[in-house]
Amino acid sequence: MSARHPPLYGLLLSGGASQRMRQDKAALAYRGEPQLLRAWRLLQVATEQAFVSVRDNQRADPLRAALPQIVDSYEAVGPVAGILSAQDRFPEAAWLVLACDLPLLGADTLRQLVDARDVGADATAFTSRHDGLPEPLCAIWEPSSHALLLQRYQAGSYCPRKALIQSRTVLLPAPGDALDNVNTPEERTEMQQRMESMA
Repeated sequence: MSARHPPLYGLLLSGGASQRMRQDKAALAYRGEPQLLRAWRLLQVATEQAFVSVRDNQRADPLRAALPQIVDSYEAVGPVAGILSAQDRFPEAAWLVLACDLPLLGADTLRQLVDARDVGADATAFTSRHDGLPEPLCAIWEPSSHALLLQRYQAGSYCPRKALIQSRTVLLPAPGDALDNVNTPEERTEMQQRMESMA
């Protein structure tokens, strides 16, 4: 591929501590399947090759051990550690970065993101339906985004959303409720009820 069209790899973020949920969010099952595995299947279809982002102490976890991994090589500072680690390992690639806790996400939403990808920008992302800001955890980060992410990391700024705001980011309209995530036991109960009513 030419330098103007970097290959698109997938990075499934699963390294969070899940403190508010009080259990591993990646292992939570919706409709009988751990959400990490469901998100993994979606990401595999949408990208040329995909990896799960993990912390070092998660490598042997049974849910993650069977999947290709990229281990965080930066201090655990949230999603930016996973993104930077992936960019370091395959600097020529663009990364479709995906959080593992998006139970309503479907293949059509990822296809919309990939189809709208602008390789001339630093990133392509959806707008949040909640605050109108970029959604960094279902977004395509081009190789050119690495310099700003690293600069911000070195300065102690770990928010990937703010990096998107400061970058040349193509923003797409919010895809309905597809990017609603689940962070607490109460939100999980509410999400399960929503999904049952949709079935």
